[in-house]
Amino acid sequence: MVTLKQIDIFVRLADIGNMGEAATALGMTQPALSQQLRALERKLDLQLFERVPKGMQLTPSGRKLLAQARTVIASTRDFTDAADHIAARPAGTIRFGVSPTLGPYLMPRVIKILHERYPDLRLFIREGIPSKQQADLAAGQLDMLLSPMPIEGKGLRVEPLFRERLRIIAPPDDPLVSLPELRKEDFAGRMFLSLDHRHHYHRQLEDICKNLGATILADYEGTSLDALQQMVGSGLGLAILPHFYIRSEAGGLDVVRIAEPAGWEQHRSIAAAWRASAAFSDLYAEVAAVIAEEGRRQR
Repeated sequence: MVTLKQIDIFVRLADIGNMGEAATALGMTQPALSQQLRALERKLDLQLFERVPKGMQLTPSGRKLLAQARTVIASTRDFTDAADHIAARPAGTIRFGVSPTLGPYLMPRVIKILHERYPDLRLFIREGIPSKQQADLAAGQLDMLLSPMPIEGKGLRVEPLFRERLRIIAPPDDPLVSLPELRKEDFAGRMFLSLDHRHHYHRQLEDICKNLGATILADYEGTSLDALQQMVGSGLGLAILPHFYIRSEAGGLDVVRIAEPAGWEQHRSIAAAWRASAAFSDLYAEVAAVIAEEGRRQR
């Protein structure tokens, strides 16, 4: 009989694509993971993965089974949560996914408020690529997700929370900073730094650059907002930073300056999401309300 552990291994390896990293994520040794995977393939009489130069890749058979496997994992998590809910046991730990463009400056205050209101509640916070975390949420590997919109996924409840302004930053000695009034045309041909192309941030920056007649510097993708700020401060180019980040202790304007054209009103919409079928859906809605309250407070 196929076990839940084997299905979990299948889903995790499909998401990560590397045997060693998947084993670490599951708290297993690589030989043990490999043994369980071979046992699963024998039981199904199917080859689910094939080796490629960069790791492991799903076969056509594996791709066809992945959606059903995610449903099994999510349903198992929801079943366990429902039992805890019926037994009046608290959620205990929420596995919380958050984009690195939000977590460092928004979550510390949120965690403080949540701890005061729910002393027994714990947040296991995992930063990651929003699209990847949406898949983890649908598969039951995360309980909640905080991310820029859009958030997409079957069976998810998406709760819009607040809008956050986006600010253009430049080096302190950039000619843009000294102009008395900036126009959109002043940004034509300028280079913007970005994050990994899988972030919502990158896709929104593509639209902004197209509107300004600017381009994205493809050779330098930052790994965090801090990295973008520091690279801009060194004179490498321009960038977009969220308003709350600039206002936070983590951000600031020590090494950069605001430089925006007249009428600049770009923003992003932030939302929380969880599986609509989750037994602790009411609790997740309360957590989302706390985050929304903090987001509005920081405007």
